Amino acid sequence: QLQASGGGLVQAGGSLRLSCAASGRTFSRYAVGWFRQAAGKERESVAAISWSGINTYYADSVKGRFTISRDRAKTTVYLQMNSLKPEDTAVYYCAAVWTSNSYYYIILANEYDYWGQGTLVTVSS
Repeated sequence: QLQASGGGLVQAGGSLRLSCAASGRTFSRYAVGWFRQAAGKERESVAAISWSGINTYYADSVKGRFTISRDRAKTTVYLQMNSLKPEDTAVYYCAAVWTSNSYYYIILANEYDYWGQGTLVTVSS
């Protein structure tokens, strides 16, 4: 079970930090990704991180504004979102998949095994 939290209402230009915590386990050896789905649109990959934390991926639309990270204990993965825009409004989901390679990050949604319930981010103009 994954729990995503930290969403809310923020004005354009503001910041939010999303958290993804694994219930009853750590994220050790799990690659983690953040996805979002806006109303009427398909789910899209936003950011991903390898289980070592060394390698990260960002969608072009968020590059330079969002930062994905994981804590040393590997219990929580964060998505720091700065300079938010109205087009960032969406339900954000975290996902995790076990991987034997500490350098892999995963971009495709169908490669993830575990999903959080989603947290709503609303950016007002």
